[in-house]
Amino acid sequence: MAEREIVKKYSNGELTVVWKPKLCIHSAICVNTLPNVYNPNEKPWIKAENGSTVELKAQISKCPSGALSYEMDNADEKEGNETESGIQVQVSPNGPLLIQGDLSVMLADGSVEGKKRTTAFCRCGASANKPYCDGTHSKIDFKD
Repeated sequence: MAEREIVKKYSNGELTVVWKPKLCIHSAICVNTLPNVYNPNEKPWIKAENGSTVELKAQISKCPSGALSYEMDNADEKEGNETESGIQVQVSPNGPLLIQGDLSVMLADGSVEGKKRTTAFCRCGASANKPYCDGTHSKIDFKD
């Protein structure tokens, strides 16, 4: 039986922050960018009402794993949170390979997964979620 994906949602009244914990690589970009919104020591750890829609969109676009995305609450204002067209590749120092754009990833078993926005791929070889990064690089002090 397939494991059910956990998805948490937090709204500020205009925008809903969508968090998929399984994708999170704990880069802490969210916490460092908007500490008034993201506080892992509190429950709930995301308080979307503490950030403006503009601030939240800008921060979410920087999420390296794609664990954070957003939905506009007003159906008339639906906006995608896609990166610009095309694919961009960035090698994170001592971290994952970040691919931005729409991707089709063919896994070793032949199955294909569609990815949007930013996808973090493991470079250290220690991820328990290969080919994706799970943040293990920071625990093993990966340097490259």
